[in-house]
Amino acid sequence: MPFIADLHIHSKYSRATAKDMDLAALAKWAKIKGIGMLGTGDFTHPVWFSELKSKLQKADSPGVYRYDNIDFILSVEVSNIYFKAGRTRKVHNIIFAPSFEAAEEVSSALSEYGELSSDGRPMLSVECDKMVRLLTRIDPGIFLIPGHVWTPHFSIFGSNSGFDSPEECFEDQTGKIFSIETGLSSDPGMNWRWSKLDRFCLTSHSDAHSPSKIGREANVFKERIGYKDLVEILKNKDRERFLYTIEFFPEEGKYHWDGHRNCKTRLSPQEALRVNNICPVCGKKVTIGVMHRLEGLADRSEGYVDKTSPSFKRVVPLAEVIGEAFDVGADSMKVEREYARLIKNFGTEFHILLEMDAGELKENFPERIAQGILNVRNGNIEIMPGYDGEYGKVKIFKEGEAAQDKQLSFF
Repeated sequence: MPFIADLHIHSKYSRATAKDMDLAALAKWAKIKGIGMLGTGDFTHPVWFSELKSKLQKADSPGVYRYDNIDFILSVEVSNIYFKAGRTRKVHNIIFAPSFEAAEEVSSALSEYGELSSDGRPMLSVECDKMVRLLTRIDPGIFLIPGHVWTPHFSIFGSNSGFDSPEECFEDQTGKIFSIETGLSSDPGMNWRWSKLDRFCLTSHSDAHSPSKIGREANVFKERIGYKDLVEILKNKDRERFLYTIEFFPEEGKYHWDGHRNCKTRLSPQEALRVNNICPVCGKKVTIGVMHRLEGLADRSEGYVDKTSPSFKRVVPLAEVIGEAFDVGADSMKVEREYARLIKNFGTEFHILLEMDAGELKENFPERIAQGILNVRNGNIEIMPGYDGEYGKVKIFKEGEAAQDKQLSFF
């Protein structure tokens, strides 16, 4: 059976996260989704670290811990904020530690650069290259993945405060970086267009702030992996063991296109260039989105495929499919009941979205939900791209398919 891992999440000790973002809820939702491994998130936060240490049990594989039959590895996202080459830089990085002892040393070292107890994702006044050098001195098993690398405000390549190459950011430590996270607003296909990224293994994670959001992006491996396996797979871009990533449709990400949220101005990169990146409503500069930024750095045409990289599959969360089928919000009670019924009767969310064949779906599911899942698999959907912090709007059914089945029965 494939083994699904989501290695970038947060705990209840990060800002703007759900109060139930704890191990019990994470394990519960991992089982519902079909996820076998999670990053713990936030291990530098002293209270969360204490909870992790008291509740996680060592698994058979070094560096892997277990809670309620779900595997965890120790992770934390940090926000590096510093001045370099004439600009303030704001870069988010995900740090992974192979043991509690190593994680504790990481926290001790990073406490010199920021207040760790104020936020599960701490702000650190230390350069990225200096931090990598420091981390690998602590333990060579520690590794770092730059997070959501195209997000405008907080990423290595972000339009507002990022760099124009990995080397500009990590300097002589670049060789120690072997993976990057594509983020919700981009997918591997977009990243393949820039040859400077060829040597990095592209990973995808949810960056979840609430338990039900885990797995909205994730990584699918051939079989259960340990910490050392993960490092080897990422270093070698091992397509035999790393099968594919699970992706948002990147247009659904909240920074895919350019725009100005306050003025409800949404612009494609081409439209933004025509108005010199100025909001036509208020006259201020728009937020340059992921697609625009990538177009400026890419050296390959759209559609290029890197055959040395794992593949990817795009999904829309099952609750969103059900919600549109019923013509109600994805968080409505009606959707919650139908979601629970489908999971109980047919297995995990990822089994339903990715593995059930069309015949099985049509035979067992309400017609409209089955068709919605197949529409997503075939890419037969419409999306109004996200911009400047606003998620994109997905439309799974065409106008002619409007909810004629509003009174779908529960059986």
